[in-house]
Amino acid sequence: MRGAASRLWRRLAISVAMAALPPCADEPLDTADFERAAEHFNTCRARGVQGSNTDFLICAVAERRKLPILTNDADFSRVAAILPVTLHGRQGR
Repeated sequence: MRGAASRLWRRLAISVAMAALPPCADEPLDTADFERAAEHFNTCRARGVQGSNTDFLICAVAERRKLPILTNDADFSRVAAILPVTLHGRQGR
């Protein structure tokens, strides 16, 4: 039951955070975003850092739009040390 309660609290916290954020339109993706995500994957992999395809696609779009990434996922801290992306609330590249 403890795990279920933890998941419930996590979902509640995400719902509260989402309600506090203004709505935004989906960002259109194009071939260049996917190609850049693949480049990011290869760059990080060569330095021993792994991430998901989705993580690298987020990085590619954030880089193109020059936007910081808002996350609590520790993978992004490792990726941001290598790629030209910035994490929201942190000094970065």
